[in-house]
Amino acid sequence: MSELTEGRNAVIEAYRAGRNVEKLFVLQGCTDGPVRTILREARKKDTLVDFVDKKRLDQMSPTGTHQGVIAQVTDFTYSTVEDILSNASGKGEDPFIFLLDDIEDPHNLGAIIRTANLCGAHGVIITKRHSASVTAVVERASAGAVNYTPVAKVGNLSRTIDELKDMGIWFVCADMDGDVMYNCSLKGPIGLVIGNEGNGVSRLVREKCDFTASIPMKGDIDSLNASVAAGVLAYEIVRQRMGA
Repeated sequence: MSELTEGRNAVIEAYRAGRNVEKLFVLQGCTDGPVRTILREARKKDTLVDFVDKKRLDQMSPTGTHQGVIAQVTDFTYSTVEDILSNASGKGEDPFIFLLDDIEDPHNLGAIIRTANLCGAHGVIITKRHSASVTAVVERASAGAVNYTPVAKVGNLSRTIDELKDMGIWFVCADMDGDVMYNCSLKGPIGLVIGNEGNGVSRLVREKCDFTASIPMKGDIDSLNASVAAGVLAYEIVRQRMGA
């Protein structure tokens, strides 16, 4: 089975991460720097390259934002929760995990995976039902971070939290009614729980968390996009882990 990955950064990172690119579709006459880099990688890997017109790329593109490059790659391989924990132990670090409670928007999922990678988290856990899966849209939104950040799917997020608690991991969820994040201790082994775009963290999952954290709001509206909230809270965790 294969899938399409589009966008220059996503395709470059797919090559760099060792994904199997079966075929590359490139806009005819497109020879700028990023495309030349992709073509060099294609030659190294002996990838079949097909130069096509814009109409063909537009027809193939899942998002309509292919940037002149689409790659046909092997299906994304999900990791396990054990892989995520091994990632942390291999780096000699306390686990730092994102847990997403029914994030449905693929753009949000991709943006959160990108943030998880950049802030040094060891992996992302999503649910098998009522959640976006890793697709070309997610891969593009993550700017290729899905190739480096373990993503695991679980059937029951509450049960997974219980299992990870037995391993000494604490859990904080984003909630408007929680303690201000600057007053929360976010050091040590930690799981950051981010809820659904419309309903937030579900009651059952929230009750499993050790504490809730809120982001100070100073404007005229009272909520942030799920991926933005994830980024704000994640970097407060980073700040505390760095001892700032």
